[in-house]
Amino acid sequence: MRKFQALAASLAFTCSIPLALAAEGTVAISSPTEGAKFSPQTDIELVYDITLGDKGDHTHLYIDEKEILTLRNLKGSQSLGTLAAGKHEICVKVVNKAHTPIGPQKCVNVSVEA
Repeated sequence: MRKFQALAASLAFTCSIPLALAAEGTVAISSPTEGAKFSPQTDIELVYDITLGDKGDHTHLYIDEKEILTLRNLKGSQSLGTLAAGKHEICVKVVNKAHTPIGPQKCVNVSVEA
């Protein structure tokens, strides 16, 4: 009987994990990758996949902590153009209708080398 109860509890916990993740939301950046290096002439392409979760409304793109634009599509790509020489942090953050970040985000660090 105890084995059955343990199995039932384990199964209930395992099945609730995807629901918890869906409620929270997720952000994935497949390009550029962490640590990528670009020349100053390279147009950088952001490739992303987002699940907003229950409280998310849309996403914002940030470069070096500055909001650049609003991403309305949940999956796709966005040209970032060229960036100045140096290190840069590119972030995608899930925000609510008031444009306030609510938690789910992904950042990658890249560098542009002359």
